Amino acid sequence: MDLNFTSEELAFRDEVRAFLQAKLPAEIAAKTKAGQRLTKADQEQWHAILNGQGWLANHWPEQYGGPGWGAVQKFIFDTECALAGGPRIVPFGVNMLGPVLIKYGSEAQKSYWLPRILSGQDWWCQGYSEPGAGSDLASVKTTAVRVADPAGDYYLVNGQKTWTTQGQHANMIFCLVRTNKEVKAQSGISFILVDMNTPGVELRPIKTLDGDSEVNEVFFTDVKVPVENLVGEENKGWTYAKYLLTYERTGIAGVGFCIAALAKLKVIAAKVSKNGQPLDRDPLFAARIAQVEIELENMKTTNLRVIAAVAGGGVPGAESSMLKIKGTEIRQEIHSLIRRAMGPYAAPFIEEAQYGPVEEPVGLPEAATAATNYFNYRKLSIFGGSNEIQKNIISKMILGL
Repeated sequence: MDLNFTSEELAFRDEVRAFLQAKLPAEIAAKTKAGQRLTKADQEQWHAILNGQGWLANHWPEQYGGPGWGAVQKFIFDTECALAGGPRIVPFGVNMLGPVLIKYGSEAQKSYWLPRILSGQDWWCQGYSEPGAGSDLASVKTTAVRVADPAGDYYLVNGQKTWTTQGQHANMIFCLVRTNKEVKAQSGISFILVDMNTPGVELRPIKTLDGDSEVNEVFFTDVKVPVENLVGEENKGWTYAKYLLTYERTGIAGVGFCIAALAKLKVIAAKVSKNGQPLDRDPLFAARIAQVEIELENMKTTNLRVIAAVAGGGVPGAESSMLKIKGTEIRQEIHSLIRRAMGPYAAPFIEEAQYGPVEEPVGLPEAATAATNYFNYRKLSIFGGSNEIQKNIISKMILGL
């Protein structure tokens, strides 16, 4: 079922499609569609293309470099990008830190950091999770002690962050740090920006099941951070952290990527045979496809409501938790069905398949990465606050429990 777009919205969709056809590099689109890993250069290239078009930070206000789109335009753009094989923009600067700085940062911070996010001059990563402080984020133990210095006050940061996605590429990290141990956990946290090249910062890769090192540990040993890098007020960081997480969780839902993945699943199910007929004619398999499509249609509507609320000056609240739960469950189910459709062809793990063309069993490039992507997407319901935590948020904010 398609949404009923107006003539202006259909014209915008045509504009987006023309842009993608002309500007989205074919090699990057092919990698994205096949579920292969993108290099840092791939991601930087797509970032620069979108920024050159003025469409990179499509949820930022126009005064800070956003295109001034409404909810439906954002929905159309995200959907068409995903269907065309446009990769997910690295979210930490554009989709997470940017909104926090726009709402809570000083004018000096906005003037300095926002243009650098857009230009790609800074590659940001997120310093939230710690050993023992994942979903229980308020338990962070990394400390920042303010030190008076005639040359300029600074914070001395000590501690450890973990699961730092793409930290190996980053030159900057935004962190939650404890600046007061004498108050309740949420009241003693601050939000600061740290240059990864500062003496005392050490990054160690974490090797995952698929042989990749996308996530990392980051250690801070007597790291000096200028007080100018404190965002907002000291000890108010929990407020900023929650605001950021609503944007992260809405993005994790990945509505556009769900739509693209479902389209891929349907193509595969039509090509693969079971008992002499296409898999999509198998009653049980077809029923599972139908169920996930129904859930996706419902999520589209919720996603539009959330985008519209934010565009009107609101803040995504429990709705972002709802999207995170449903979106991650849908994406996991789709990739589970893709893996099932591939049957024995999905069993081998072919590391080379993550980086370039390999021999394609049954004429389907997805077969080489089906199992890897299935296992990788198990993380979706954990990071950004586990789905169990999201249910707690919903029960408290909506049901009052």
